[in-house]
Amino acid sequence: MSNDKFFHVGELSSEQPATTQYQQSTFSKARHPEPYRFEVNLSAEAGDMQKKTGVVSVNIPGFSPVKLYCDEQPPVGNDTAPPPLAFFSAGIGFCLMTHLTDILTARKIQVDSLKLEQRIVFRTNLGHMREHGYMTDGGCDIVETHVIIESPEPEERIKDLLDEAENGCMAHFALRNPIPWSTRLVYNGKEAISRSGE
Repeated sequence: MSNDKFFHVGELSSEQPATTQYQQSTFSKARHPEPYRFEVNLSAEAGDMQKKTGVVSVNIPGFSPVKLYCDEQPPVGNDTAPPPLAFFSAGIGFCLMTHLTDILTARKIQVDSLKLEQRIVFRTNLGHMREHGYMTDGGCDIVETHVIIESPEPEERIKDLLDEAENGCMAHFALRNPIPWSTRLVYNGKEAISRSGE
């Protein structure tokens, strides 16, 4: 084995996510023209410094639960696994690529090469403002996606491919549209905060 750094990203899990605050749903097949509805469940736990582990599972039959590892870079973490925003960013790009490849296969669109490049700009005052008395604050400024396709197909057919893939990509939908959200704090077994919005 080389001296190159090795990130332990994840492995198959023998257990489903252990949720105590909500009941995980059972997947049920939809009837035309209703869409399939499925959920992704995560249970995560903090460890030493910024190390975190989580079990994530899609409730569609055939998807195996996966145990993932997460960390941050020094000085707050040990740089033993990807940070949360790396998983988040990769998930956005990979989700769009899943839809592109699924649609081009279903529509029998000839593609010689398909690549995706993505830039996401995040902002935070973590690490340089808290010592001045500010609360931690963060945000996202832009998600920039470049889909690079080599194909003998007519340009309009490839444009339609991207349009359909973006419309079908659930991760891109969540980025582009206001969606309902909620956050709860359970402190020593008692609900201390419950907030939501759209």
